[in-house]
Amino acid sequence: MADQSKLHIRLHVYDEEIEVTVNREDEEYYRSAAKLITDRYNAYAQAYKGRKSEHVISLMTLVDIALLYQKERAHNDTAPYDNVLARLTKEMEDALGTSR
Repeated sequence: MADQSKLHIRLHVYDEEIEVTVNREDEEYYRSAAKLITDRYNAYAQAYKGRKSEHVISLMTLVDIALLYQKERAHNDTAPYDNVLARLTKEMEDALGTSR
């Protein structure tokens, strides 16, 4: 019996067709990722074709996308807020004499 949670799809990434098996709920993320890669690669290829190798253009695309990821990851990091809230909660509990 086939796993109903998996889906076999083809993605068009730049000038390649890639076949992948994905979780059904992740299909749109994969399709969006393929489009992002294609769009970014095309932008770099247009700007640097003939001056940079395809390998370097690919690496520039990867760095660009990794930078977006790192910025988003840092933006969504809640650890500093959690630490401040924990410290403030402890200070309030200590002041009220309700420490656990």
